[in-house]
Amino acid sequence: MGQQEECFLKKCTSKELVRLDLAIKYFAIKYFAIKYLATKYLAIKYLATKEQTVKLLKYSVISLSLLGLYAVIVTSVGADKLAYQTIFKPLPPVTEVTPDSRENAMVSLGERLYFETALSLDNDLSCNSCHKLDAFGVDNEKTSPGHKGQRGGRNSPTVYNSALNIAQFWDGRAADVEAQALGPILNPIEMAMPDEAAVLARLVSSDVVGGNYPQLFAKAFPEEKEPLTYKNVGAAIGAFERTLLTPSAFDDYLMGDESALTAEEQKGLQRFVETGCVACHAGVGIGGGMYQKLGLVVPYESADQGRYDVTKTEADRHVFKVPSLRNIVKTSPYFHDGSIATLEEAVKLMGKHQLGKDLSDAEINEIVVFLGALTGRIPLRASTESAGCAADTSECSAEVSP
Repeated sequence: MGQQEECFLKKCTSKELVRLDLAIKYFAIKYFAIKYLATKYLAIKYLATKEQTVKLLKYSVISLSLLGLYAVIVTSVGADKLAYQTIFKPLPPVTEVTPDSRENAMVSLGERLYFETALSLDNDLSCNSCHKLDAFGVDNEKTSPGHKGQRGGRNSPTVYNSALNIAQFWDGRAADVEAQALGPILNPIEMAMPDEAAVLARLVSSDVVGGNYPQLFAKAFPEEKEPLTYKNVGAAIGAFERTLLTPSAFDDYLMGDESALTAEEQKGLQRFVETGCVACHAGVGIGGGMYQKLGLVVPYESADQGRYDVTKTEADRHVFKVPSLRNIVKTSPYFHDGSIATLEEAVKLMGKHQLGKDLSDAEINEIVVFLGALTGRIPLRASTESAGCAADTSECSAEVSP
């Protein structure tokens, strides 16, 4: 049942209906702003005249201006919370798993595999090497060191809340966390295992610390005749990663706790919305739900072709998955190549290149203050080295506030 139906069933007051109506209009303006911004760079390639290009640019700016205008109107009549709840969504609760359930067995296996260095050729790298669970799911490197110190061309994004994304990797080449988990293991620059058979041979070897992988896979996949498969390695790691959610003060605020955000953070939230950041950074992930061209309004120089390398479609050149902003304060450096050191610089560049706005230092600082409220409470593992500890979530996990 939607908010509108609930409101009518409760016989809402006229003021409540006005607030709801404004929130709906707010959402509609947001939709059209996204539509114009998302299509502008495509249309410009095929428009015949400069006048048509200028006209489309004007429509994009108008859409974003209307979005900001409705933010002001909605806030002025006290309907800001309703509007925010329309634009954003709090994190879903992590499903409780019972100690004897198949799901818990798969999650426990996935956690152990997440820390398993035997999945790398030299037995020295694991998923946790680049996506450190005690460091908000990143290594804070521009690009991560892999097999024999090799580095790729893209920054390692956080694993926390990543299951909520539209797809995985900056270019979206993996549909979900289960598929993504398998990529780095066979990548010659990352973990460098030669093939799937070599991975499985490692897992059944008595040399693996802790051993017992055949029994653990059988317990996690009881209905399968051959449970220890490469696909199931990804399935187990993905099941574990789906539990890695980090509820924040902003989630508390969205769920009704007015005191969860400070006055400064609420001011920053309003600035974030009015500026037009929500054209891309919305939903449960505050991003991660769509693709967008880097340099949508003002061109951004980058040799990385983005999603074009996956699809070979011209429209996808320099298009990347929009990153989630959850825990963004803790996951520097920024952008697909890790080239931006500070969050303030990242906000400034996004304002210019994505929205065509030159944000003042004061506006940038307000937005950054709000972004700090997206820092979540993470399940910090007591040891990032011991696979044995990682296999026992009841012994090795603790809720830690940021």
